[in-house]
Amino acid sequence: MSVVTNLNTNADRQSEQTLREDLAAAFRLAVEFGWHEGVGNHFSAAVSEDGTKFLMNPKWRHFSEVTASNLLLLDANDAGVMDGPEAPDPSAWCIHATVHRVNPAAKVLFHVHPPNATALATLKDPSMKPIDLNTARYFGKIAIDVGFGGMADEAEEGRRIAETLGTKPVLIMGNHGVSVAAETVADAFDYLYYFERAAGTLLTAYATGQPLAVMSDNLAAKTAAEWEPYKGMAEAHFDFLKRQLDKKQPDYRK
Repeated sequence: MSVVTNLNTNADRQSEQTLREDLAAAFRLAVEFGWHEGVGNHFSAAVSEDGTKFLMNPKWRHFSEVTASNLLLLDANDAGVMDGPEAPDPSAWCIHATVHRVNPAAKVLFHVHPPNATALATLKDPSMKPIDLNTARYFGKIAIDVGFGGMADEAEEGRRIAETLGTKPVLIMGNHGVSVAAETVADAFDYLYYFERAAGTLLTAYATGQPLAVMSDNLAAKTAAEWEPYKGMAEAHFDFLKRQLDKKQPDYRK
């Protein structure tokens, strides 16, 4: 069957509901920030330790209509998922099921085509050059996939994406877009938020035509490490944004 049943214990159900609300909030916020693309793209979050049971948005449901209750609960090991009446988007299944199955540490996975990150991904050299605090944050934390093979809806494409991402939090998908992986929804949102800003800064700097003041590897690594004590900012920022959603779009929790 394509959709698995909810987990059994009260604690599991409570944990799953919290995860559903956080993931639904991320979809709504992606619209607020202009990161969505029609009814495409997809976010997922694992509800099981091995990553194989995970939540994901329904096929071709606009991000602004995603709620906690209409997220699909899927089994990455279920070969019949794509045969059911509630089958997810083929590319969503190809990417997310494979990553969650292959890399259980990637509890949350966002795949989107936001303007700046996607533009960066179209460059012959799509690497994130460390030229300020935000760009340097990603030094040593980005994988780059240059094996674009068209729409990511084939098993081998999913495997390549999962293997290239590995344990990195960000995957720049050449000629495609970006994926971010993290332990929590708040952390994934934070990685995406700052990556999109960093990509915008780099593209703006490129547009001047002036030489970039690229940091040395040692300085970039030092700056990236200095971000680690600020990890709690992700939760604080995400909590603030959810409070704003509660005022304007409280139905995301339903």
